[in-house]
Formats: sequence, structure tokens, C-alpha cells
Amino acid sequence: MSNGNGNSRPVGVVGVGYVGLVTAACFADLGHDVVCLDVKPERIEALRAGSVPIYEPGVDRLLARNRARLRFTLELDELLDACGIAFVCVDTPSTHSGDADLSRVRAVVDSLPETGDRLILVMKSTVPVGTGEKLREDLDARGLERVGYVSNPEFLREGRAVADFMEPDRIVIGAFAPADGRAVADLYADLGAPVISTDVASAEMIKYASNAFLATKISFVNEIANVCEEVGADVGVVAQGMGLDARIGPHFLRPGIGYGGSCFPKDVKALKQLAGNSGYHFQLLTSVIEVNDLQKRRVVGKLERHLGPLRGKRIALLGLAFKADTDDMREASSLILSARLRSEGATVVGYDPVAMGNAADLLGDDVELAGSMLEAVTGADAAVIVTEWGEFRQICTRAVRDVMRTPLVVDGRNLLDPGQARAAGFAYESVGRPPATAAR
Repeated sequence: MSNGNGNSRPVGVVGVGYVGLVTAACFADLGHDVVCLDVKPERIEALRAGSVPIYEPGVDRLLARNRARLRFTLELDELLDACGIAFVCVDTPSTHSGDADLSRVRAVVDSLPETGDRLILVMKSTVPVGTGEKLREDLDARGLERVGYVSNPEFLREGRAVADFMEPDRIVIGAFAPADGRAVADLYADLGAPVISTDVASAEMIKYASNAFLATKISFVNEIANVCEEVGADVGVVAQGMGLDARIGPHFLRPGIGYGGSCFPKDVKALKQLAGNSGYHFQLLTSVIEVNDLQKRRVVGKLERHLGPLRGKRIALLGLAFKADTDDMREASSLILSARLRSEGATVVGYDPVAMGNAADLLGDDVELAGSMLEAVTGADAAVIVTEWGEFRQICTRAVRDVMRTPLVVDGRNLLDPGQARAAGFAYESVGRPPATAAR
């Protein structure tokens, strides 16, 4: 299959974490040969053996189906010798200042050899606006005019990343050279999606602006939920009424304990920091971040309202990943909640259907890890639904009530029906809905 340069060289993917592995698997499923590079030997060994090192629905099937099209390596030279286009999919985590850490991106660029064939470097990692311009200057200063540069931000939601790749709302391509942009667009041709062809800086900003707006929508509905609790309104009905307005839409109007994950927290902070570094104070994003932090504190307040001081209390956190259908623990609400509960003197026990391995690495000995929902709530003074896994819909049963010390559920995702929880004998708190106490 042609890559747009008139040949059929494989596609390269540098970094095979959540974004990179989905990108590689999906390009292979579109018929491209793909060479995947990562610096972690254990990750490459696992992929060579047919094991998938991340949990993302559908990726395992794509990798198995396209095994003959995929090659995994630890050597950059092997990728560069084979590929004319290479997608950079490495992490850009937040630094303590809120800026994006570009050390992994720069390591890739700095490792490019001084000589070689024509290469188009495609930045799929989320980088601050202006990064492409700086990298282009660095490449030119090293005499690497043979290396083209294209910004192609990803818009993948963990838990449904394969569908997002294969059925995108749009494909954003920012290029210094139009021919390079067309070559990258050709790789996606079979998807039939709208292509936004623009300059590099605008492509970079589209990613940040999109994530910041969605995070703003989440914080806004959480603020509405908090007001609903004060005035007796039901945020579920309010959000439904809002969402039917075509100007607003129903998406990202689910109240809860705030956003998390690898994108929203760091991208909102990075855009706020970028604006500040440019001399502009982005007041709205400051509030978005504050509201997101507030939602976790409100969970602790609801527990204290029912249980009094939390010292000596046993609290079960149901769901540890930042959202359902992933094992990703980055910026997960469970990390913040567990720390705050422990600071109040509570004992914390956690359970997640798929994220227990990652949770053990991050939580260490500070949180007890249970093997099931029932084990987690046994002897607990309260259960907090942190992640919207489907199995937690079954918590309000006699079996659970009988093993809990106090039948209290704080539903941080509005997963349950308040009336059913009350009828089952549980005290129940949710987000933005009238509280329900247990039936007697």
C-alpha cells in the first residue's frame, strides 16, 4: 500500500503505549506494514510473544489478526531503514510547573542520524503550541532538511480507542510542506474522514483546545451538580434538558468526581501554562482545575457527614482506573481519594476489575487491594464508587449489606438508582441528586 511517496514502505511507530499500540494495530488493519519501536525491552518482548501489555478493548484482536504486518524492535536504525513515515507516540507528562515534559520527544528527534533517506516525522504526541516550530529549527540547524515534520494529534478515548481511530470525527494534519501533509493524509484515505489541513501551530492548538473545552464541560456540569445538591434539583434531569439543546449536546454532561487520565489533566494544565508563559492569564482554565479538585474533597465531606471523623473508619474504593474499560491509572481519582482518606486516618481498601497490577505499583502498601467487590466491602464503613464499571451496579444487594459494617454507598459516578439503593437498605449519596437514606 502506498504511503503517499509513490512507494509502499512500512509505517513506523515510535512508542507503543496506549496511543502508539492502537495506532500501530489500526494502521496494520488498514493494510499497512508497521514497524514498532519502544525503549522498554519487556514491552517489546511481550508484543513479540503475542501478549498485549495494555488493556484496551479490541487491540488484542487487531494485533492477532495482523501479526504478519507488524514488527517490533528496540533499534531505531531498524525502523528508519524500513520506514519513510514515522509517528512519534511517546509520553509528554506534566512537569511540576505544569509545562509538558518534552524530554522523550526530544530524545527521539535528537537520535535521528545525520544521514539517511527522506523521512517524514509525524508528531502524534500532544506537545505545546510552538513545539513543531522549535523542532523544525533544530532539525534545520543540524542539516536535517531531509526530515519533514507533520503535526497529527490523536483524539483517542481510552476504552474505545480502536473505534475512535477507525471512525474519527476528523483527521487534523499540520505540515510545513504541503506534500508531507498529503503523504500522511494518504495513510488515512480508506477511513473517509474529513481532513483538516493546516499549519503546524494550529494543529497543535486544536488538540489542546479540544481537550480543554471537554474538561471545561465536565467541570461546568459538576458545578451545576453541586448547586443542585443545595437547592434540591436533580442534575440528571437538568443535564438531559441541557443536552437536548443542539447548541450544547449531551456529551460530557455526566457529573461525577472529576476528570482524570493521561490527557485532560495534563493538557488543561499545559494550555494554562502555555498561556501564562505567553503573557495571558487563562482565568477559565484556572477555575476548571479548581472545580476538578473540589469534586474529590466533596466525596470526603459526604463520608464525614454520615460517619463523622474518618479516623479508624474503613473505606472501600470501587474502581481504581481513571475510567472504565481501561487499566490506566494516570491521574486517576482513586489516587487522590486514597491519599486524602488516609490523611484523615481512614483505612482504605481498593478493587478494580482490570487495573489491579497498575494499582499495586502506584498505591504500594498504603491501600489494601481486594480480589473482588465483595471482599473489598467486607467490614467497610462505606463504599465509594470511583469508576463506572458495570459490575458495581450490583452493589446494593443483601449479600453486600450483610458484610458491610455500615451500609453506606457514595456513588461518585451516579451509577445507581437512588430509590433502589434506599429500598435495599443502603444510605446513598450521589452527585447532584437528592440524598437518599436507608429504609427502615
